[in-house]
Amino acid sequence: MDIPPDNSEDDTQAGLQQAPVKKRRRGIYLLPNLITTAALFAGFYGIVAATQDKFEQACVAIFIAMILDALDGRVARMTNTQTEFGAEYDSLADMGSFGLAPALVMYEWSLSSLVDASFTLGKLGWLAAFLYAASGALRLARFNTKASNTDKRYFQGLPSPAAAGVVVGFVWACFDNNIEGREVALIALPIIVFSGIMMVSNVAYYSFKDIDFHNKVPFMAMLAVVLIFVFGAINPPVTLFGCFMLYALSGPLISILRRFRKRNKPE
Repeated sequence: MDIPPDNSEDDTQAGLQQAPVKKRRRGIYLLPNLITTAALFAGFYGIVAATQDKFEQACVAIFIAMILDALDGRVARMTNTQTEFGAEYDSLADMGSFGLAPALVMYEWSLSSLVDASFTLGKLGWLAAFLYAASGALRLARFNTKASNTDKRYFQGLPSPAAAGVVVGFVWACFDNNIEGREVALIALPIIVFSGIMMVSNVAYYSFKDIDFHNKVPFMAMLAVVLIFVFGAINPPVTLFGCFMLYALSGPLISILRRFRKRNKPE
């Protein structure tokens, strides 16, 4: 009597092969994108506040957006929730918070008053605001395409949050000291143009990404941090504007010094 072969193992394997494979559900990580959304909300609120002549609230909202923008990437790295969606969403939020919002705040506060002087200056006012907004978009697009090919220690061009800090810091410092926008419109114009051009320039800016907080630092560095906190407590708007303006000027100054040293370097 022939005994039929035991095909139970083959049947089991066939059943496993025919079993539907569960596809991984697509989705987005909540925490880092929630922080990015909060930063975008702060920038949008800055625009709304500026249209209602609440310039101090508008400036504070944009500075809050800067803090949130610095947090979302670090939270994504700490929780291992980095995605291409998050990177693109962060760039679009930056365009709103640090591209459009500072330009509109500066225009509503000061540049719009140039039309009272002459029609030509009035056109220069809104064109300067547009130049800043367009430079922010170009800066972010270039950063996204070259993010993996550049030296992490330096930014190519002024980062958009720092440029926003210069523009909004100037508005807040003047507003806090009861200086009206129309009184300093001819100063606000070159400031916003300078910030926009620096964003799309090839000037290298130190990124501070290679600082190791676990290592020891010189005593003078700690003293400088203490002084920044002291001056910040005395007059936050002026301190913030001063710090961001010094950072914006540091790139061109260092580039000039490097070229000067190369010319004087003996061959």
